[in-house]
Amino acid sequence: MRWRLIRDGYHDGATNMATDEAIMLAHGRGRVPPTLRLYGWRPPALSLGYAQKVEREVDLEGCRRAGVDVVRRPTGGRAVLHDREVTYSVVISTALLPGSVVETYRCLSAGLVEGLRLLGLQAEVQEGPPRAGLRSAACFDTPSWYELVVEGRKVVGSAQVRRQGVLLQHGSVPLEFSPVQLVGLLRLPAGWRARLEEDLSARAAGLCDLGRGVTFTGVCDALAEGFRRALGLELEERGLTAHEQEEAARLREEKYATWEWNVLGKLQREGAAGV
Repeated sequence: MRWRLIRDGYHDGATNMATDEAIMLAHGRGRVPPTLRLYGWRPPALSLGYAQKVEREVDLEGCRRAGVDVVRRPTGGRAVLHDREVTYSVVISTALLPGSVVETYRCLSAGLVEGLRLLGLQAEVQEGPPRAGLRSAACFDTPSWYELVVEGRKVVGSAQVRRQGVLLQHGSVPLEFSPVQLVGLLRLPAGWRARLEEDLSARAAGLCDLGRGVTFTGVCDALAEGFRRALGLELEERGLTAHEQEEAARLREEKYATWEWNVLGKLQREGAAGV
């Protein structure tokens, strides 16, 4: 199968989420092929799951002081701090990648596992339900079904949404993971802060934290090759179309850069799903 590969560099949070949705819309209209996009975030951003209660769970003033954007994703799940990391997104019709959310997670995880293997990391797929323990607003406090762990620590956090026969799955691959930085941006019940930092340190890691001296470009290369090999793809490297750029600019202005969407979550909500 032929997919498009987009190496998209660094953008702010609103642009990144608008671009993923613009690709999803364009693919649904038959304008572009299935797409793997690899990108980073500048400035750092805290992305929130579609259904999260932002004002209750996030220290918005603390984010502002730290220079961290806040953006709501179109996908479910919980808060992810995007700083030194590579983010992947996959857009493909459910006719080309059939199956349930969990089944398609498992399929796409094969590409991630192979990419991490090329970086010298033996990742395993989390086959069971999440472990019991502290459940906070932070995505990385525990792996969900078919997410990836290395040496028992979560190294990729993913979420998926489906609309009109097209799925978007995107996920964070941290190069460095800072529990203290993440926890400092959340509102938490009294007594949780130190315990959550300890839990996150034990349960999650960035690739550099595991002793790999990786770079943004090196991880992008490995993930692209991992998807190519594991899914038997022909990857054609191209950029966004003019239509996608226009759609992304519109979505950024009307949705992902607005207080109503990011904080109040008041814009139209459509079938988001997270695992």
